[in-house]
Amino acid sequence: MPSRLERACAERGLKMTGQRRIIARVLSEAADHPDVEEVYRRAAAIDAGISLATVYRSMRLFEEIGIIQRHDFGDGRARYEEARGDHHHHLIDIETGEVVEFQDPELEAAVTRIARHLGFDMIGQRLEIFGRRIQRKGPETA
Repeated sequence: MPSRLERACAERGLKMTGQRRIIARVLSEAADHPDVEEVYRRAAAIDAGISLATVYRSMRLFEEIGIIQRHDFGDGRARYEEARGDHHHHLIDIETGEVVEFQDPELEAAVTRIARHLGFDMIGQRLEIFGRRIQRKGPETA
């Protein structure tokens, strides 16, 4: 059964080679925000014949047709996720690199209100928050 990204590629008329299918499947199954080299490692585990250059070309193509989004989470690597259509933001743990996705209707309303107040018709926005997890004290250390 084709993955979500494979179907999205087909809908946009993109020719799907066997290697592109594997790369699309790897991205569809990713629960994280992998960089190109991590996508390559996962794809090569399925098909050792996939080259890093093929993964780079496929990722660039997928981004150009709008089925994946590139992010810069401040770690010097482009990270990717499927363009799902839902609007969400990212909270990045600067110590572990963990990325937490979140949605907040109050934040959305505030951003829209700020844009209007400043005389803008907002057409899009993206928020990435960087921080450290708060170490909560358990009952034994309180």
